[in-house]
Amino acid sequence: MAPMIRTIAMPADTNPAGDIFGGWLMAQMDLAAGNAASRRARGRCATVAVEGMTFHRPVHVGDEVSLYARILSVGRTSLRVQVEAWRRERHSDLRERVTEAAFTFVALDTDGRPRPLPAEGS
Repeated sequence: MAPMIRTIAMPADTNPAGDIFGGWLMAQMDLAAGNAASRRARGRCATVAVEGMTFHRPVHVGDEVSLYARILSVGRTSLRVQVEAWRRERHSDLRERVTEAAFTFVALDTDGRPRPLPAEGS
């Protein structure tokens, strides 16, 4: 998987229990998936589905969060991107996978309508 985003979990990103809010992590994953999708589509893409969001471990304030993505499949106008999120404690080299999911995107033209994806390598 290719690295897409690296960020630090901040206090403003927490839920009432003090852990990083799952919605914040999902948004970071969507950004990472969108980056991979836009590169492959060579243009604008929109998220249309998220599958299999599984939280394995919590993320804590101060953790470094790294997001990795790879293209799973490509159709005529859509593509699926697998994203994994990993955490690293602020003062440690220990890394743990915290969540993963598959994101489906559709490539859009300038009018916001689905458009065919370019051939790979073109």
